[in-house]
Amino acid sequence: MQVLLLGGHGKVALHMTPLLLNRAWNVTSVVRNPAHESEILELGKGRKGKVNVLISSLDEVKSPADARKILDSVTPDYVVWSAGAGGKGGPARTIAIDQEAAKHFMTASFASPSVSKFLMVSYIGSRKKQPRWMPDDQWAGIMHTNTEALPTYAKAKQEADEYMTALAVRRKQDTSAAPFQAINLRPGFLKDGPATRKVELGITPKGHGSVTREDVAIVADLLLARDDTEGWIDLVNGDVPVEEAVEKVAKEKIDSVEGEDVEGMVKRFFP
Repeated sequence: MQVLLLGGHGKVALHMTPLLLNRAWNVTSVVRNPAHESEILELGKGRKGKVNVLISSLDEVKSPADARKILDSVTPDYVVWSAGAGGKGGPARTIAIDQEAAKHFMTASFASPSVSKFLMVSYIGSRKKQPRWMPDDQWAGIMHTNTEALPTYAKAKQEADEYMTALAVRRKQDTSAAPFQAINLRPGFLKDGPATRKVELGITPKGHGSVTREDVAIVADLLLARDDTEGWIDLVNGDVPVEEAVEKVAKEKIDSVEGEDVEGMVKRFFP
């Protein structure tokens, strides 16, 4: 399999790259800074798959056609979005990368004949309604983040996530289209440190919970490796072994989009 990894020098992506390569998949890692190329190529040593580095700035992706050029140069089977402005460049750049460039890559990926999976690394608070499983104090923490701490980031992620959800619904409604997995992985607050390999996955009351970046990468790799994973999948560290947690989410079709206005998303983007 050919994987296009956007945001390849991010901490989650750096953990994810060797996992994907160990499956004998090839990874094309997209980075903006040529100085990061050698570090990423180093991750490929001794792996079953091959890693390539594509020097390209997501700041230049202004349309689906721009995204399509990158897709056409790689012809990936799977696309992973692990990119973001990271607070650099102010609110305008956050909207340009986390929202607009992400949407352009989704548009191009869903329309691509080669792509069959798109995994978005989002965040657990990217939603508009308090879910039934989340207590008031945890939801209050999310609302503080979304309205006061990181309002532009929250807006950008919500827009991208809702667009992805609408695209996935439309894809399912098209009976002539090939199967497509739209996976929205939604980790809590990211922290460094070694993986615990123990998580709460799918839905969790811990709206203000945290998770190691390495655990996010492990879960992303496991979700991509299956043909029965899709939807909104919340993630924090917990007590369930990671393989067991992924199996449960897949088999029970757990989707934390529950409670959100999915029909409204479709009508807004595709009136």
